[in-house]
Amino acid sequence: MRNFLRRAAIILIVFPVFALLLLTGDNRITAPPVPPENAPHAVVALGDSTMSGEGAGNYTPDTDGPGGDWCHRSPQAMVQHIKLADVTKIFNFACSGAGAQAIRLNGPHGIEPSQAAQLAAIAGTYRIDAVVVAVGANDDPQFGPLLTNCVNAIFAVTKPGCGKEVDPTWPGRVNAMVPKVVAALRDIRRVMIEHGYPDSAYQLVLQSYAAPVAPDMLRSLQNVGGCPLRSDDLRWVQDRGVPILNDGVRRAAEQGGARFLDLSRAGVGHEACTGGQEWFTRLTVNWGDFQDNNRYAHALQQSFHPNAAGYTAFARCMSQFLTLTQRQAACVPDGHGSLQLALPST
Repeated sequence: MRNFLRRAAIILIVFPVFALLLLTGDNRITAPPVPPENAPHAVVALGDSTMSGEGAGNYTPDTDGPGGDWCHRSPQAMVQHIKLADVTKIFNFACSGAGAQAIRLNGPHGIEPSQAAQLAAIAGTYRIDAVVVAVGANDDPQFGPLLTNCVNAIFAVTKPGCGKEVDPTWPGRVNAMVPKVVAALRDIRRVMIEHGYPDSAYQLVLQSYAAPVAPDMLRSLQNVGGCPLRSDDLRWVQDRGVPILNDGVRRAAEQGGARFLDLSRAGVGHEACTGGQEWFTRLTVNWGDFQDNNRYAHALQQSFHPNAAGYTAFARCMSQFLTLTQRQAACVPDGHGSLQLALPST
């Protein structure tokens, strides 16, 4: 009887294991691919115009209109100036005008493939040390069209400014943006996991947006020759628009498993039309595009974006952030015309 019970126990243990081998024999679990040990180290940029380099000029020919591609990637984009030990390769997949959907793996993406899919195409060949992302403003907030409305408002002085008009719905628009950015961040992490990167193997950073204009601009430039925006709208952008948007991007980073770099105050003292060293473009018209029916709609596309000097300053702050382990930090003026990294108080 004892031998019978021993044999029965062995069968009960062995049979499930044997059955599992039969079930998985033709579909064995394999480890995800990983880059080779000697793969070049890289940083990848994803997102919208503030990552593609809009405003810096000198855009790559393939992203300056042909086939409807207006991504406006510039060799002066922020990511091109990031300095990180061992990194020898930079990839910029960001696209001017992109929303969170342009990053995601599923659904339509317009002229170019999904930015996450473009990331996947290189993740097994290069050792990616950091993925830096700027996205969200082109989703429900529609920050670019909002600034266009602010420009139009200067010609309608008897009507409420664009800030006063949008303010009641602004928090809701930012709240609606958050889950879309979170979904995009999760798709980025999914791509990296599928290519053998645990979260600890690379950095995923979501940055927010710097205010391109401020109430203390030169009054001689508060016109179509510089920055045609009403003073009350300039105050709204600085005091309400950008801070609320910044808070939404921060929440998206926290929920999406990304580090967060706060740029909301990064342009203080260097906004468009403030004189001195400006880090943002003024109202900018490409007259060649303006006279071309195929390019007309993009003649103002560069307006109120960081310029080459702005991207360089932001990159120095980002580079410093990438050397630290804190989950959040902010780029703020250092009092000497540049930026310093401010860490949250503990």
